[in-house]
Amino acid sequence: MAESVELLIRTTCGSCARVEKQITPVVEAAGLVLDVVNVDEDRGLKLEFGDRVPVVLVDGDEFACWEVDSEELAAALA
Repeated sequence: MAESVELLIRTTCGSCARVEKQITPVVEAAGLVLDVVNVDEDRGLKLEFGDRVPVVLVDGDEFACWEVDSEELAAALA
């Protein structure tokens, strides 16, 4: 079972807000809390991810970028 889920976003990213809304119930159903990290607030993350957001990390490993399949995410968190 997964221990952590992070969503990397940027302030001006419309897709980021959509993905956050989409995956929050999936993460909560797995008994976890979604940690939302704004890459604009961390120089290292901003350099690494730039405009390649939203990115979902499960236990620190990249699970998805831009689009997320809710069923696949639920399976990965189980």
